[in-house]
Amino acid sequence: MSSENADAGREHEEPVWDVVVVGAGPAGSSAAYAAAVAGRRVLLLEKAELPRYKTCGGGIIGPSRDALPPGFELPFRDRVHAVTFSLGGKLTRTRRSKQMLFGLINRPEFDAALVQEAEKAGAVVRTGATVARVEQHGAAVPDRRTVAVVLAGGETVLARAVVGADGSASRIGAHVGVKLDQVDLGLEAEIPVPATVAEDWAGRVLIDWGPIPGSYGWVFPKGETLTVGVISARGDGAATKRYLEDFIARLGLAGFEPDVSSGHLTRCRSDDSPLSRGRVLVCGDAAGLLEPWTREGISFALRSGRLAGEWAVRIAEAQDAVDARRQALNYAFAIKAGLGVEMGVGRRMLALFERRPGLLHAAITGFRPAWTMFAGITRGSTTLAEMVRTRPLVQRALSALDRP
Repeated sequence: MSSENADAGREHEEPVWDVVVVGAGPAGSSAAYAAAVAGRRVLLLEKAELPRYKTCGGGIIGPSRDALPPGFELPFRDRVHAVTFSLGGKLTRTRRSKQMLFGLINRPEFDAALVQEAEKAGAVVRTGATVARVEQHGAAVPDRRTVAVVLAGGETVLARAVVGADGSASRIGAHVGVKLDQVDLGLEAEIPVPATVAEDWAGRVLIDWGPIPGSYGWVFPKGETLTVGVISARGDGAATKRYLEDFIARLGLAGFEPDVSSGHLTRCRSDDSPLSRGRVLVCGDAAGLLEPWTREGISFALRSGRLAGEWAVRIAEAQDAVDARRQALNYAFAIKAGLGVEMGVGRRMLALFERRPGLLHAAITGFRPAWTMFAGITRGSTTLAEMVRTRPLVQRALSALDRP
């Protein structure tokens, strides 16, 4: 039997998917959608049953909206037209906008809707499937063009390309060798409130620059529930927990019992961290892709997921390791040229924020151009990186503030 016939026989017994995506969050669903729209056989694996809860503020800014599948209807719980800023609970000021700044969603609804879009495009979705590891060599791999995805129960799924989108504690990221240089702890509570309290928050969010260097808290209204959370660098979980407790008490919400209290680690990749290994790509949280200052991750997940799905198709078509490597490098270049630049600016903003939170607070609440830039970023008409690149005044200001 020829090698071609032998390979065909194996595929008849154990089908080889063009692309297998691990993780059905925004990054994974976007990757599965992009690959399925291209007409490829796509399997989307998710360890949980959907819908499932995810610790996340749920803010949908312009770049997130623009990265969604055509015709996708966002399940907004509220539309934000005002932001109240405070510095450790003091110097409070509210800025308002006639245009919507961004929208607020519940992640279970949003994620489930994205999975449905991937299914409509032709992807097959399998929940309750925990991935133990991936193998690109050995007995489980029938040929050099195939990756074996091994599930927790021992079952093996074969693919021409794999996309890891399995969150910040990614098994696929570990396989690729993702390296991290910033880890933060986010704590959050979903607090049901009476209608009178909900009305006071409708259309308005609160951002509080916190007491721990680089920390901040937020209140995001979603109908009769307020999403209240804080985030700071990992290392002093007790201090972060106290910040959340004090924050909730200061807001007058301590008397309301949360429906959900949760925590989550966010992880930012280092500049030299790999984004692929062989025929395996990583995206979203699994790749450590998020904005380092605000730790905004949904837009990074959607955008990197789409790119990963597109390049996974090319890798699936690659006839040898050299071509697969070429396509993986092209994916890495696309990520670094876009999201990587934004992350670089975000790191500079975080360093500035850690040293001079009061200065940033004063600028955004008292200097109209700073507020205009903030509004532009949230609406998606510009990005922080674009402002630094195209506005000499912003470049000079940031460079001056970078100095100790």
